[in-house]
Amino acid sequence: MEQIRNFSIIAHIDHGKSTLADRFIQRAKLVEDRDFHNQMLDTMDIERERGITIKSQTVCLPYTNKTGEEFILNLIDTPGHVDFSYEVSRALASCEGVLLLVDATQGVQAQTLANLYAALEHNLAIIPVINKIDSPSADVEHTKEEIETELGLDADEAILASGKTGAGMEEILEAITRHIPPPSGDSTKPLAALVFDAKYDPFRGAIISCRIVDGTLRTGDTIRLMSLGTTHRVEEVGVFRIAREKRKEIHAGEVGYVIAGIKTVSDTRIGDTITLEDNPVATPLPGFREVKPVVFSSVYPMEAEDFDSLSDALERYKLNDASLIYQKDSSQVLGQGFRCGFLGLLHLEIFQERLEREFAQSIIMTAPSVEYRFLLKNGETLTIDNPQNYPDPIAIEGATEPYIKATILMPDRYMGAVMKLCLDKRGENSHFSYPVPGRIELVFELPLAEVVFDFYDKLKSVTQGYGSFDYELIDYRKSDLVKLDILVNGDKVDALAIVVHKDRAHSRAASVCEKLRKEIPRHLFKIAIQGAIGGKIIARSTVAPFRKDVTAKCYGGDITRKRKLLEKQAKGKKKMRSVGQVMIPQSAFVAVLKTDEE
Repeated sequence: MEQIRNFSIIAHIDHGKSTLADRFIQRAKLVEDRDFHNQMLDTMDIERERGITIKSQTVCLPYTNKTGEEFILNLIDTPGHVDFSYEVSRALASCEGVLLLVDATQGVQAQTLANLYAALEHNLAIIPVINKIDSPSADVEHTKEEIETELGLDADEAILASGKTGAGMEEILEAITRHIPPPSGDSTKPLAALVFDAKYDPFRGAIISCRIVDGTLRTGDTIRLMSLGTTHRVEEVGVFRIAREKRKEIHAGEVGYVIAGIKTVSDTRIGDTITLEDNPVATPLPGFREVKPVVFSSVYPMEAEDFDSLSDALERYKLNDASLIYQKDSSQVLGQGFRCGFLGLLHLEIFQERLEREFAQSIIMTAPSVEYRFLLKNGETLTIDNPQNYPDPIAIEGATEPYIKATILMPDRYMGAVMKLCLDKRGENSHFSYPVPGRIELVFELPLAEVVFDFYDKLKSVTQGYGSFDYELIDYRKSDLVKLDILVNGDKVDALAIVVHKDRAHSRAASVCEKLRKEIPRHLFKIAIQGAIGGKIIARSTVAPFRKDVTAKCYGGDITRKRKLLEKQAKGKKKMRSVGQVMIPQSAFVAVLKTDEE
């Protein structure tokens, strides 16, 4: 165990985490040069394109230092986005130290600070690394100053490196062996292993990534997953060296994988403890919690006959993403579909993109919603996440909606714009502090429903990308909620209904009506698009009709000839409107989800 080091690389987005990991992999000669490609640890196309990591990845790097000592370095690559912060916290719980990467061209940024706090919470050794020193716009001295003032770390210990050219790699590897302590644990104790990730293999089932804290795990052992109480027989254990490398056993302090014939990823939970059935550990490892969805949306196939194909795609998707929750749903306009629960908006976006690309599905998603609670006059409490299940307004005694505590980190020059944004979103109980000179930490309590719609996009634009946003659910608070129905040509479109705060109802209704007016094609009759609360219309837009020139053939003569033709046309249009069905194109449902281009 003295020769093992478990570490993670944390950084702001685009500061070069994946490139640095590539250099480590090349230096350890884990892949032949002909098989090498950039972003080796980002296995999904969507990760490479967006430049983000979605799934944790692990790689075991052999390293021999200058004096000939041999070490095993386990790199646990983590996602950096707030939606996956629970996965990150479990991955950091599996490490003893981190490399904190700072871009020499951009300096310390929002996510750098948020990641530093996460590492400090787990009492990890921190090695600062200044990356991209080969860039023409690199300002190393200024970056060192920022590391001292904003992060409170010793800049003299910062290692200068370049993930692109490979400069500074030896110094980083030396620093890992010197500054990061070896794992503590005892191979003779009962087995306790922390699950920090799992992925699905169509031939072997779920492959669990875990950190052995105590004990030894061998092929043939019968293991128990403590949160579910299920038992499985171990078929294979080993370590990751890009490909899986089989071992007879893995010991305390090591990071590896377990294959035990587990059918789906949902049967393995991140943060769970693995122990032996015949010699279990007394208490599970701390930190496990069930992941709960906070954002809900319905997904429908573009064509009704594609429902079975969508159902099949969701089952296959769920094998890889245990945090997705879904159940059957139906709509008068869009037909059969599914109601899905997500961890946050990025999770929803990635779900949508992966379904369309990896599973070739054409889908429509409804506006995201959150869970509301209604107290009825008969004393019952009703929890709804779908506007279609909104109770009868006469029976409602009161309503509550979820609130979050939002922590926003940014340079102080953006404070006014961010304060205005939070107050526009019904924020309250604000307070702020200056963790370091020039940076401000703003804390607001906000309704989650306001945040899921477009808050993150607006925050990024008002802070020019420097604002980082982290949130946690705090409680449910009383709120004046109403159901906003959208009517097209007098018919309610259930897929467009939303639950909204009474003060916001008019502006949301006007915005949706206007977007639909631009998307619904013109017909031969006038189409009214209305927003209504109960029986009261609060907003309206009109799609103008086509006008056929019925008087084109009338040359001259008495005006009454033309008038007679026009009146005949008006009668026909009136009749057509009473029987005419309006076709709402798929693009209209998508347009309603898009935020206003300000």
